Amino acid sequence: MIRTRLDQVLTGTPKPFRDGGEMSAIAKIATDRPRMLGFLGLEGNEVADPVHHGGPDKAVHLYPVEHYAYWRDRYPDVSVLDQPGAFGENFSSEQLTESELCLGDIFRVGEALIQCSHARQPCWKLNHHFGKPDVLKTVIKTAKSGSYFRVLEEGRVQAGDEMVQQDRPLPDWPLERLFSLIIAGQHKGQGAALRSLSENPLLADTWRVRAARLADV
Repeated sequence: MIRTRLDQVLTGTPKPFRDGGEMSAIAKIATDRPRMLGFLGLEGNEVADPVHHGGPDKAVHLYPVEHYAYWRDRYPDVSVLDQPGAFGENFSSEQLTESELCLGDIFRVGEALIQCSHARQPCWKLNHHFGKPDVLKTVIKTAKSGSYFRVLEEGRVQAGDEMVQQDRPLPDWPLERLFSLIIAGQHKGQGAALRSLSENPLLADTWRVRAARLADV
């Protein structure tokens, strides 16, 4: 059973991101006061692109603290890596890397109950945010993606709250395995596993659709 601490809770609002009017809420700022965590996300947190971000299966984005050392070594000149929030995460915590966290894992954090719905699919905005051309490619290669959670029970959360695992219904599906099949191109010959994922209600709907499509490739 995983028992860890919620190091930081972070929120953000859409801001100009690049020329042409593009907006993004990827930049997050830590808050030290309690925030209500609802079925659609944290109080005070907004998304700029509701087509690709937000919704019940993406209510909370968590990024492991442990990964920051890797990224700082790779990009020592990138100042956004000086503190959590560089990857647009809402929760910053230890012991929840993609090898340690499984699809469907349930955690009590503060008053809320949350469940892991899928890994994060990185996009080009990471390249622009870091000012580096290969961040997206590196996330895919290393599977240092972070994770998304749905909210099963709403409630207040704040930095310092314990995160205590309540259940692990799918121990054979660590997020790094899920990510490798759905995002990282390792789906060849994995038709049975992908079909099983496509029928699993614990997996986010968008990833179930992708799993079904890849199963027939």
